[in-house]
Amino acid sequence: MKIVVAGSGYVGLVTGACLSEIGHSVICVDIDEDKVEKMKKGISPMYEPGLDELLKRNHDEGRLNFTIDYKNAYKDADLVFVGVGTPEREDGSANLDYVFNVCKQIADNIKKDCLVVVKSTVPIGTNDRVEEFLKENVKNNVHIEVASNPEFLAQGTAVVDTLHAKRIVIGVESKRAEDILKEVYERYSQPIVVTNRRSAEMIKYASNDFLALKISFMNEIANLCEIVGADVEDVAKGMSFDPRIGDKFLKAGIGYGGSCFPKDTKALHWLANDNGYELKTIKATIEVNQNQKYKLLRAAKQRFGSLKGLKIALLGLTFKPGTDDLREAPSIPNVSRLLDEGAEIIAYDPVGINNFKKIYPNEIKYATTPEETLKGADVAFIFTEWEQIKSLDLNMYTELMKNPIIFDGRNCYQINDAEKKGIEYHSVGRKTVLNLEKDLNGEVATTTS
Repeated sequence: MKIVVAGSGYVGLVTGACLSEIGHSVICVDIDEDKVEKMKKGISPMYEPGLDELLKRNHDEGRLNFTIDYKNAYKDADLVFVGVGTPEREDGSANLDYVFNVCKQIADNIKKDCLVVVKSTVPIGTNDRVEEFLKENVKNNVHIEVASNPEFLAQGTAVVDTLHAKRIVIGVESKRAEDILKEVYERYSQPIVVTNRRSAEMIKYASNDFLALKISFMNEIANLCEIVGADVEDVAKGMSFDPRIGDKFLKAGIGYGGSCFPKDTKALHWLANDNGYELKTIKATIEVNQNQKYKLLRAAKQRFGSLKGLKIALLGLTFKPGTDDLREAPSIPNVSRLLDEGAEIIAYDPVGINNFKKIYPNEIKYATTPEETLKGADVAFIFTEWEQIKSLDLNMYTELMKNPIIFDGRNCYQINDAEKKGIEYHSVGRKTVLNLEKDLNGEVATTTS
């Protein structure tokens, strides 16, 4: 079968690379010629561990190619995987323009029977609309059918998540479409869940929104832990032994970001409202997450009163480690607020600085190491739990900062370690090391709350 993948973002490019890795012949279509030439050389347009190697190996071995010539790519395709973006509109609904632009190109150029497989995250009922659109607009006398095949990859682990998927979901309306997709995925040796198209679309949204709900729930518990004197990490550990709950997505912090959870929660909430139903749990998930993003800023303002003139070190800019993606990253709105407060900012991230400079090219300074970031700082904010930050010796804070004061949004360090080092340490859902004072023997003592 000739497989064509429309779109070379996270979903499309990882899909194409992994399908070629298991032996399929794949062509990835993109509109950016410079991007296409780089991908032919094994250079991914985004940071994703392991992806460059897959691109280079499979392109060099002839299984994976890239093109801007969509007309020739689509005309004799057996399968077209649609992996373009579905960004949110201002009202929270999903923008399907890119999906239907691709469908128009397919309809104009396909010259043989074809299965169009929608991998993009789309509202329930979209695959039905796509099939209707294709059949109404196809130029040649061919049979086109549509299947839903949502992805469940996570940025930073996308290659592993695809090659070793926990399950493969296919939504089909015919045995023919089911058989074709089972043949495509037979070498994955993963469980295949077969449903109708609308159920497959809902599985994607329900999965992502449940995980987002879990994160927001734990952040709510963390905030209450601070008030009543409990430790959220102990609470999470105790919860995790219950197999009905598990140990994933129980880590408290300053909220989720990225390309999926924020967009998908808003899209499902909008879809429910558009159908006359309110998903109260999803509405609360969105509200809690939005509020949680500013938790460190509120704590710092309470601590200092004014942040004007303070030199603030930002450690981590991306929404999570393992990616250069800044979409919905808590760092972005916090930098805006910190600048409004009159703070002086210097920031570090192992891979996200170039993207962050597109948003703040001159307003803040950038450093190449955590140590350089901390030098002379009044306050340190931790937004991303990169290993380079988690493994940083706490002595660096005491040696390099004017005063070792940390607001940690990812709970990177142990409370006891911060106390021993004489560091004022604010984290999420745990007691706060408030201040420093000398005891009678001249040793540093800590007061906690």
